[in-house]
Amino acid sequence: MRKVAKILLALVGLSLLLAAGLGVAALYYRDVPAREVDARWGGPPSQFIMIDGVRVHYRDEGSGPVVVLLHANYASLFMWTPWVRALEGRYRIVRLDLPAHGLTGPDPSGDYTLPRMQKIFEGFVAAKGLERFTIVGTSLGGTVAMRYAVDHPQNVDRLVLISPGSLEPRVRGRTTPAVVPRVADVLGYVTPKSFTRYLLRNDFGDPAKLREATVDEWYAMWMREGNRLAMLSLLRQYVSGGVEDKIRAVSVPVFLMWGEKNRRVPLALGYEFRDLLVNSPEVRLAVLPGVGHMAVQEAPEASAALIGDYLDGKPVGVKNAAAASR
Repeated sequence: MRKVAKILLALVGLSLLLAAGLGVAALYYRDVPAREVDARWGGPPSQFIMIDGVRVHYRDEGSGPVVVLLHANYASLFMWTPWVRALEGRYRIVRLDLPAHGLTGPDPSGDYTLPRMQKIFEGFVAAKGLERFTIVGTSLGGTVAMRYAVDHPQNVDRLVLISPGSLEPRVRGRTTPAVVPRVADVLGYVTPKSFTRYLLRNDFGDPAKLREATVDEWYAMWMREGNRLAMLSLLRQYVSGGVEDKIRAVSVPVFLMWGEKNRRVPLALGYEFRDLLVNSPEVRLAVLPGVGHMAVQEAPEASAALIGDYLDGKPVGVKNAAAASR
């Protein structure tokens, strides 16, 4: 009995130490107030607009034909800065933070499903009076962009998708959300910058190309008040069911950009995606050699040159990628 009691006391002590340690860590990694993050990152040309109860952060720069950019999961509109610098001299570039991300932050409704994401984007397009544009999306943003193009082809000149997550094996074909263990909630309170760095490095074809400034940018957005818990809610609500039918329903020209070393959504799925676009009048696929899932961050100059050539009506892939058309 004494031995059992000692073991129980030891377990209780260990539990108390663990709880105390987590408490201290949570205090150290506590949310940064939204006003502080917004003051640091939300100066001009940033703007904000209320869409169905969500304060959406966006930037609207340059002049010319409109190009709308939708970022990846865990990212923000700041990921597109190299593209804006390359294109704003001849295009009007509109980019926004989706709910649970960047300076838009949590959706007060708590709804982070794809239909809700699309509804917020549709409201933004209407509020900004965008009638005809090229829409570009990567990863999660690519899925939202594709859904919008299917439902509103009259507004979309061209659809550009960079390694969209639609066919990612982990979520493909699901009619219910993937199970995210409750232990993952710890990341909503204790998130070392090293975890952000690990996530990015894992999605680079060449991890050595990851810049510390990119890690700092992502981490600053993650730590904004409410964003970490909101991103966990998004993961628990994400359902991509029927994605193949959505792809087949795309009826506008499509340009696919894929990293050759994309481990999250392998290149083989890029070719499958291309072949599923049976109702698109034109499909082009460009492959970035040696690049992983985060093509814009890993190869900002090469990807910006590709999109510039495509938008300008030039052949793509001559210097920066291997291109294939259907």
